[in-house]
Amino acid sequence: MNAHVNARHWQRYVSAFLMSCLLHSASAVTHYSVPEEMEIGSVVANLAADLNIDVNTLSRRKMRLDNIANKKYLEINKETGELFIFERIDREYLCLAKSTCVLKLDATIENPIRIFNIEVEILDINDNAPHFRKDTIHLDISESTPVGERFSLNNAVDPDVGSNSIKTYYLSESDHFDIEIQSGRDGSKFTDLILKKSLDREKQNVHSLILTAVDGGVPARSGTVSIVVRVLDTNDNAPQFDKENYMINLSENTPIGSLVVKLNATDLDEGSNADMTYLFSLYTSEKTQQTFTLNPDNGEIRVKDMVNYEDFKIYDMEIIAKDKGTNSLSGQCKLTILITDMNDNHPEISVKSFQSTIKENVEVDTVIAVVSVSDKDSGENGVVDIKINDHLPFALRESSDNYYELVVSTDLDREKVPEYDITFTVTDRGTPQLSDNETITVELLDVNDNVPRFNQTFFTIPVTENNAPGALLAALTAVDPDLHENQYLVYFIIEREIANTSMSMLFSINPENGNLYALKTFDYEIEKEFLFHIEARDSGVPPLSSNVTVHIIIMDQNDNTPVIVSPWRAHGTVVEEKIPRNTDKGSLVAKVIAIDTDSVHNSRITYQFLQNTDATLFSLDQYNGEIRTMRMFSYRDARHQRLVVIAKDNGEPALSATVTIKLSTIETALKSYADMTEVPLEYDIFSDLNLYLVIGLGSVSFLLLITILVTIVLKCQKPKHNKAAPPSRNSVVSERNSTFADSTLVSNDAYWYSMFLAETRKGKLVVRQPVPKGSRYVVSSLPRSTGLTETSDSAASTLQASTTTSSSSS
Repeated sequence: MNAHVNARHWQRYVSAFLMSCLLHSASAVTHYSVPEEMEIGSVVANLAADLNIDVNTLSRRKMRLDNIANKKYLEINKETGELFIFERIDREYLCLAKSTCVLKLDATIENPIRIFNIEVEILDINDNAPHFRKDTIHLDISESTPVGERFSLNNAVDPDVGSNSIKTYYLSESDHFDIEIQSGRDGSKFTDLILKKSLDREKQNVHSLILTAVDGGVPARSGTVSIVVRVLDTNDNAPQFDKENYMINLSENTPIGSLVVKLNATDLDEGSNADMTYLFSLYTSEKTQQTFTLNPDNGEIRVKDMVNYEDFKIYDMEIIAKDKGTNSLSGQCKLTILITDMNDNHPEISVKSFQSTIKENVEVDTVIAVVSVSDKDSGENGVVDIKINDHLPFALRESSDNYYELVVSTDLDREKVPEYDITFTVTDRGTPQLSDNETITVELLDVNDNVPRFNQTFFTIPVTENNAPGALLAALTAVDPDLHENQYLVYFIIEREIANTSMSMLFSINPENGNLYALKTFDYEIEKEFLFHIEARDSGVPPLSSNVTVHIIIMDQNDNTPVIVSPWRAHGTVVEEKIPRNTDKGSLVAKVIAIDTDSVHNSRITYQFLQNTDATLFSLDQYNGEIRTMRMFSYRDARHQRLVVIAKDNGEPALSATVTIKLSTIETALKSYADMTEVPLEYDIFSDLNLYLVIGLGSVSFLLLITILVTIVLKCQKPKHNKAAPPSRNSVVSERNSTFADSTLVSNDAYWYSMFLAETRKGKLVVRQPVPKGSRYVVSSLPRSTGLTETSDSAASTLQASTTTSSSSS
């Protein structure tokens, strides 16, 4: 029995020993490393060789590998003993979030049974790009958030590990934000958004950023996410009025309910932070709040009670605009309402004392007169302002309430102004203003011993014609070596008559400063130059003086518009001419003549077509105004041609006149052969045509006789002296011609043109005047002087007679 027990113990011992040997032989681990995503069939190693197993016995001994999670990723080739990839290995799938990934396999063989431990480490490759869980991160940040505040961001995820995992983050450029990257204990990277500059919603309410996560693989992979930061409003802007101070004028007795002013305040915040209400501050008096009402919603201030100037003249109020934010802010403005009074009393002035004569060397601040002012009105309407006329060497000085002293403000000079008329003007401050005045005269006395002297002896002054009356021509100044009161001078023009015209009627000089003015408008066509003297005289005893010669030269201006005298037409009418349709090329159709009374340079006239129906049919000579045909008329040409001719002078700017000529072509029919045969004519001596010719010749002869008689009578009369402006050598005034009009009867334009040339050569101005319908034209040849205005009654009657006779004869 003991032997049997010992045998059993021995059997157990042998079994335990064999098992420990088997386990000991299998405890050695075979380790391999392969990258993930290797192709199926790729050889990892020769397992049979590494385990010292005969390749030929693999099939017989049934060598096999255990499955992992019901998947066989690796397999043994029983013919070669190689360990190869049987199925694609994804490390991120097998070992998610693990730093190392090891597949532990058991290789088993039989006969005898042996188990081998095999470890296959799956190496990571950079096959995954970082990505964020959301495409856009939305952040709401208050604009009052302090600088340095951190905001956590969702970190990016990269299934890869090691160097292939997320390495860093980048933020797009921003003035207000930055990021800070931190590492966790497990080596993961995450980032915080940091505010580096204060936000202001009123300037920018949304900030768009881009966060980029980059891994450490080669090549690196990256992923991005958009960050939209919406700036939340805080009540950080107080309401502001358009002005800090308002000044409003309001008339008394304004109707109740009238709008005084509408105040406007703005708040840059939004929502309830921008809504506001208006109210009176505690500094606004009860009387003001009883007189005016304030709309809390729109800021309108209206009259609530009767406004009386005598009760209150000024209402001061302080208006508060308060927003409706959580921490309410407010702005304020001051409003002053000035009540204007009605004015109905004139101010009064009273002269209390007065010195009528003082010496010119009286000291400055010497009191000359004392006056008092008063006004029965109240308030501003009763406040009186007093002043004296300007440019006087005196000033007003207030001595007491409503009393003023008239004092000398500067040194006096009797040589310039021997006496002063001082007008006191008092004006109240009412609306409308009322005033009154009073005048006193102060006389000055002086002595003198020095002669005034000019800085040159001769002044030449050019003056452009058409000057404005009162225009300043020059400043002629002299100096006197005397001191104090004797150094002030008086200037005047030495009287001289030219053609019965006094220089003082043409020019004026300021007695105080020597400024020379023109009293009239000069015309170059009448006056060319003036020569006179200016004298400077002091007021000493005896008075001393000196003079200077002044030469005024009148400069011409282009101030006369050309006058079209041929072809003549009434104002605004069209000249109608008829020409045969078979007119030859180069034939004279019409001649435009214009005259200009300016100087030679400005009166040079050129002619141009302003409108021409057919530019190929007519030509215009730009210098003599002749209109000629450029070709013969054709059947295509219109029967009526309209020509507008402009006559333009050579001035700057150029002046012009226009004439419209309407040309009508007439057909000249050819006589038939039968009409051209000679037919005996019977002459009737007293036919209508002959009778008209006899009457016309008789009328013309009678008019010629009357004209000759009137001319003889006028030549025998003594001419009157003309008191107009003096003639000059270039003037259009012709002294050779009498001042009376010669009348000549003209029948057609050709005679008119020859008459115009003849009369202008004599220095006359010829004007063709219209007469009643049915009459011929009367041409008046006048002397070329616009300054001679006197006419003879006999000449006027003769002109009337000639017109009447011409009408009757026609």
